[in-house]
Amino acid sequence: MIVCITIVCMAVDRLSVTFDPELGHAVRAAAARSGVSVSRWLSNAAGDQLRNEMLGAALDQWEAEDGPFSPADLEAAARSLGVAAPRSA
Repeated sequence: MIVCITIVCMAVDRLSVTFDPELGHAVRAAAARSGVSVSRWLSNAAGDQLRNEMLGAALDQWEAEDGPFSPADLEAAARSLGVAAPRSA
């Protein structure tokens, strides 16, 4: 009989974080609703935040090079994403 076991090793970076009690409770509840550990939930949230920051920087660079997005550009983007169009300033 041959038994094969695959071992996956991955590096992790342990962080210690503190929250006020209400936020800590909300994070635990959100993780439970998502069916993931608090660590996984926080990791996903951090990844989302970093992607949002990088997207914002890319859009700022785009506008710096090509000028501001027009209302028509913003409406077309909103339609593509299935979100509400931004309100005019």
